[in-house]
Amino acid sequence: MSHHHHTSRNLAITVILNGIITIAQFVGGIISGSLALISDALHNLSDVVSVILAYVAHRIGMKPQTLQSTFGFKRAEILAAFINAITLIAISVYLLIEAGKRFLNPKEVEYIWMLSLGFLGFVANGLSVLILHQNKEENLNIRAAYLHLIGDALTSVAVMVGAVFIWLFEIYWIDPLVTVLISIYIFVHTYTILKESVGILMQFAPAKIDQQEVVLVLQEIDQICSVHHIHLWQLSDHQIYFEAHLVLNSNFPIAETQLITENAKQLLSSRFGISHATFQYEFTSCENCEC
Repeated sequence: MSHHHHTSRNLAITVILNGIITIAQFVGGIISGSLALISDALHNLSDVVSVILAYVAHRIGMKPQTLQSTFGFKRAEILAAFINAITLIAISVYLLIEAGKRFLNPKEVEYIWMLSLGFLGFVANGLSVLILHQNKEENLNIRAAYLHLIGDALTSVAVMVGAVFIWLFEIYWIDPLVTVLISIYIFVHTYTILKESVGILMQFAPAKIDQQEVVLVLQEIDQICSVHHIHLWQLSDHQIYFEAHLVLNSNFPIAETQLITENAKQLLSSRFGISHATFQYEFTSCENCEC
């Protein structure tokens, strides 16, 4: 089985596991009156959608480039990560509003449903985390789904803790409190994914790369006098593109510029992880060159 098919299979198994627990927690939340359980179910539902999007985007991202899509379809995975992040933030805001209402009007909650379904959610999400663990660094999209699943496992623990407090002390305001904690956790961990996906979609330069340092590295090559007209962006979370005008200190023939190109690409790849570079060459006399 190829690596891509292995990833697709893992994503499909994760969808099934989370789909089962989402339905169970929704039903249990309605029966027990637990907002925390319903909030965990909503979080699980968002993860089902998240993993489905990750699966579809992963399949699309495998498609080869065409005459119309000359960069291929890797951006589909970044777009899916962006949609997932927006959805999760909207859910966290909704849950905070509902928790506020429940603080004002506390309701009795059946702890046995919270405890049993919280445990079921922890087991299902724990299995999903283990399944996707080996694929988590493939791209931003799968990493987002993986982090969401870890969040689900932790929120299931929070639901179980809340159920124990209701069981032992009949403290019913612990239910909306757990909901608030889940909402804050979702928001904080989603913001990073949202920021990174927006940066890639807007073609911002990667935050980890200093453009001035890139220029200095290129100027280490003896034949390069200066660098300008720089563009640095990410096609996906693993593909970094770079283009620039290189001013040479001598009127080199085309055959020699090919060697300069290979040297420059090797430096950019080894120092900054830049996977694709395009150069346009210029020549000026040494008197006018800022060496």
